[in-house]
Amino acid sequence: MSTTAYRPDAAGLTSRTRALIDGDRVVAARPLLEALRRLAPEPSEFAELEARLLVREGREPEALATLDGALARDSGNVRLLLDRSELRLQRGDLHLGADDAAAAVIAAPGDSVAKAVLGVALIRLERHEEAAICLAEAVRGDPRHPGFRQALAEAQEAGGDAAGAAETLVEAIARWPQHLPLRIAAIMAAMRAQDFARAVDLAEAARRAGAADACVFGLLGHALSILGRHADASEAYVEALKLAPEDVYVRHLVRASGLLPQSTRAPAAYVEAVFDGYADRFESHLIDLGYRVPGLIRNALRAHWPDSVPIGSVLDLGCGTGLVAVALSDFAIGRLTGVDLSSAMLAEARAKGLYHDLVHADLADMLTDSSERWDIILAADVLNYFGDLDAVLAGVASRLRSGGRFVASFELLSCGDDAPCENWRLHTQGRFAHAAAYVAGAACAAGLQVVSFAEESLRCETGVAVNGLLAVFGRGAH
Repeated sequence: MSTTAYRPDAAGLTSRTRALIDGDRVVAARPLLEALRRLAPEPSEFAELEARLLVREGREPEALATLDGALARDSGNVRLLLDRSELRLQRGDLHLGADDAAAAVIAAPGDSVAKAVLGVALIRLERHEEAAICLAEAVRGDPRHPGFRQALAEAQEAGGDAAGAAETLVEAIARWPQHLPLRIAAIMAAMRAQDFARAVDLAEAARRAGAADACVFGLLGHALSILGRHADASEAYVEALKLAPEDVYVRHLVRASGLLPQSTRAPAAYVEAVFDGYADRFESHLIDLGYRVPGLIRNALRAHWPDSVPIGSVLDLGCGTGLVAVALSDFAIGRLTGVDLSSAMLAEARAKGLYHDLVHADLADMLTDSSERWDIILAADVLNYFGDLDAVLAGVASRLRSGGRFVASFELLSCGDDAPCENWRLHTQGRFAHAAAYVAGAACAAGLQVVSFAEESLRCETGVAVNGLLAVFGRGAH
């Protein structure tokens, strides 16, 4: 009896390896890829698999080098161009990523995936009209992909065509009623347009269709709370908590509704998730709300920092997209440092070119871990994600130079005459409001002196002014 040694074929092993990589089974895929290497597979296809696996292993520079080498040998390979485009976009190389996607479209004019990738790249480059044209072509070329239509709606909305975006999403939901990302995109679009009644209708429709997860119920609760329907909001939050009991975003909103004990600050992961998803529309949204805090901070510094004393360094806590830096752009500042939890917000701030340093960190960790001292520390609409202020104010005091100034905004907690006022309260929007007396007391306990307290309107929400406090504290005196 004779036996023949088993020798796997390259095509079968390639297919198996690709399935493992796509399933994110990195440990299992690596030995198969090494076995495939010995079979001398088609070079471009092997390079594609190698690059994809390197990305999943967190070795992005090696993946990029692999794709560069493969494209040097096969410059018109569409799959390699699209893989490199997506990797470059992921790394923030937007123009190079768009160039690769455009090259893929030129190499294969009928490839709808290439047009979709180019459309997404153009959205990130804020070339929204071109992005919408490109994505519309991708949809016409291959109408089977809900993601193409979702990206088209994003391009339409970002380009100012909110009605077109809504229509695109409605048509897509009718075609794929169980597709959750489409449902969530439609609800989010309605909330960005401040059409909270429509957001509720869309979320309820998703629930009736059986296409609702914790995110849908969380958004439903948030929209209901803004509309003042707090009992209904609580029911939605209960459902969200059942579906995702450990999700920090859901738990924070449930705490805000009063169904769980209040925490002392918003979880870092909640803040990061909110603002990473909000960065590209953050500034236009605040303008629509009549946002006044950067201007108030500018005026406070004019009034409470002597003209004769140079400003050596400024720390902007929770700098976001850099609106405070814009307001202070004509000030003579030696060094301006911004810190924020959201990498997407920091990318917007970096594009303004006004900061000397931008740090991706939790501001509480920054204050604790840093050994640097600043002349001025600013906190514009960031301390409303903290309830208990003791630790963060102590951190500010430890990092403020003698004679320095700390300027911060707070949402003001109104106190009735018939009961003692709370120090702070978590409101249904997920932000904390503080009593003025508590802010003053906590600052003094931290070693800061109150220089100025002014009640101000910070912005509007659903047509109602948000009452706040613009405070200036000192450490020592000029």
